[in-house]
Amino acid sequence: MKRFEELFAELKAKAAAADPESGTVKELARGTHFIGKKIIEEAGEVWIASEYEGKERTAEEISQLLYHLQVMMIDRGIDLEDIYRYL
Repeated sequence: MKRFEELFAELKAKAAAADPESGTVKELARGTHFIGKKIIEEAGEVWIASEYEGKERTAEEISQLLYHLQVMMIDRGIDLEDIYRYL
């Protein structure tokens, strides 16, 4: 099980390594617009899962949304501290 901070550190390391086989690196290469569309897609799936698919499926969809949000953070050069400032 990964924590939010651990996942972010892992994704940043993958981005820095620029491994062409990494899904994170591939998503970053596709750019902000693509990442934004993934965020919108996953947010919708969270909503649908919440309405119709139960707790486990909702948690899974939320985890995917958090992943894509972290990819966007890396894409835009935003660190956890930048986000925590607004919580």
